[in-house]
Amino acid sequence: MDEEKTAEPVTQPAFSEEQPASVEDLPESTFAKWCRRLDNIPGLEVRGIERVEEDQRQPLATTAAYFQMFIVWFSINCTANNMTLGILGPVLFGLGFKDAVLCCLFGTIFGSACTGYMAGFGPRSGLRTLIVARYSMGYWPSKLCVLLNIVIEVGYGVVDCLVAGLILNAVSGYKMTVVVGIVVSALIAWIIATFGIKWFHAFERYVWIPTVLVLFILIGSAGPNFDTSTPSSGSGAVLAGNRLSYFFLTASGPLGWAPAAADFYSYFHPKTPRIATATMTGAGITMGKLLIEFLGIGLASGLASTPAWSAAFDHSTGALITAAFDPLGSQFGHFCAVVLALCVSANNIPGTYAAALNFQMLGRPLARVPRPIWATIVVVIYTVCAIAGRAQLLSIFLNFLSLIGYWVIIWVAIVLEDEFIFRRRTGFDWARSTDRSYLPVGLAAFVSFLVGWAGAIPSMYQTYYTGPIAKLVGNGADLGLPVAMSWTSLVYPPLRVLELKFIGR
Repeated sequence: MDEEKTAEPVTQPAFSEEQPASVEDLPESTFAKWCRRLDNIPGLEVRGIERVEEDQRQPLATTAAYFQMFIVWFSINCTANNMTLGILGPVLFGLGFKDAVLCCLFGTIFGSACTGYMAGFGPRSGLRTLIVARYSMGYWPSKLCVLLNIVIEVGYGVVDCLVAGLILNAVSGYKMTVVVGIVVSALIAWIIATFGIKWFHAFERYVWIPTVLVLFILIGSAGPNFDTSTPSSGSGAVLAGNRLSYFFLTASGPLGWAPAAADFYSYFHPKTPRIATATMTGAGITMGKLLIEFLGIGLASGLASTPAWSAAFDHSTGALITAAFDPLGSQFGHFCAVVLALCVSANNIPGTYAAALNFQMLGRPLARVPRPIWATIVVVIYTVCAIAGRAQLLSIFLNFLSLIGYWVIIWVAIVLEDEFIFRRRTGFDWARSTDRSYLPVGLAAFVSFLVGWAGAIPSMYQTYYTGPIAKLVGNGADLGLPVAMSWTSLVYPPLRVLELKFIGR
C-alpha cells in the first residue's frame, strides 16, 4: 500500500538513497546538514513531505499490490484497542448484541468509505494527504487540519498504549504497573515508525496473523458467555437516540484515518485505478475493525451474566480482555492476552508515522527537522499523556473519537464538493502544491469549516456537554456528525462561488 521501487516487489516499498529537496524548497542549514547524516543509518527512511515525481513511482499495481493494500489496513485496524469501541455499545448506550452489531457494521462502512475516498488522492498526486488538503482548504487554513490531525494521532497513541498497558498489567496479576506496559508498547511503535515505511510494511504484513489466530481462540473461549438475546434497554426516542449515537461513534473510528489515508500511496503509479485503491482501503479497514469490535460487543453483552467478567471490568478494560481467556488456563490464556497487547502497536505505528509528517507541514522551520526526530517526539508526547490518563480509558476513548469525527467529516465534505463541483474541468496541478498564487486563499473553506463546527457543537451528546439539538432526541443523541456535514455542504458552494468571483482562485 505504500512507497516502493521497481527493483523490489510491489508490496515492498523502498526509497531513494538521496534525501529529496524539501517541498518547501528550503536552504539547507547547518542543522539540516547534520540531520542528513541520519540517511547513512542502514534501513532508515528520512524522506519527508516532498512530492514523489512520476518518474520515481512504481509501475502499475499488480493483484499482489492490491492485496497488500487490504492486508495493511486490515492489520492496522484489527487490534485490541478497537475492542474498547465495541464494549461501549452495550455498556454506555445500553444496546443489545444485535442492535450494537448492526449499528457498528453500518457506521464502520460509512467511515471507511470516506477514508477510502481520501486514499485515492495518493497515487494521483504523489503527495501526503494534508498537502492535498491545500487544494481545497488553501495554504494557511490547511494547517488547521494538520494541527487537528496531530491531535488525532497523539490521541490514538494514548489509547493504544493504555490498552496494551492495561492488558499487560492484568496478565501480571497487577504486579507489573500499567506504566511499564505503556512504555513497552510505545517502544515497539517508536522503533518501527522511526525507521520508516519499509519496516512498517514488513511489520504490518505479518502482525495480523498472530492477532487473528488469538482472536479466533478468544471466540472459542469467550463466545459461550456472549448474550445475544437480551434486547436493548429503553424504547422509542430513547432507543433511537442511543442507536444513532453509537452509529456515528463507530463511524468516527475509521474516519480518523482519512487525514492520513493517502500518505501511504504516494509512490503508486498515477494511473492506479482510484476505485480499486478506495475499495481495498475501505474493505481492509472495515473487515479489520468489525472482527475486533464485534468481539468487544460480545464481551460487553456477557458482563451481566458472567460475574468474573464484571469483576474484571470494574478493574479495567485490559482485565476484562484477559479474563475472557481464563477458560484456557492461566499460562496459555495469559500468552494469548500478551500477544494481543503487543500487537496493538500495529495500530500505533502508522499514526506515529503520519504525525511526524504533519509536524513538518506546520512551517518551514519545522520542515527542516527530519521525520525520524519528529517520530521520536510524537512517541514521547503520547507516552507521557497515556501515563497521566491511565485511569480514564473509556472516557478518553469516547470523547476523543467523537471529536475526531466532527472535524474530519467537515473537511471531507469540503474536499468532495471542491473536486466534483469546482474542479470537474480544471482538475489539479499537483506540481504546484507550494505555489500560493495558484492555491485557493481558503476563505470559503475556512468559513465553511467554522459553520460546520457551529452545527456540531449544539448537536453534541458527550459526557461533559449535551447540546440543545442533541436533547431533542430521547435522552440525547450525538448528531454532531450529520449536522456538521450537512451545514458545511450547504454553505461551501455559494461561498466558493463568491471567492472565485471576487478573488479569482
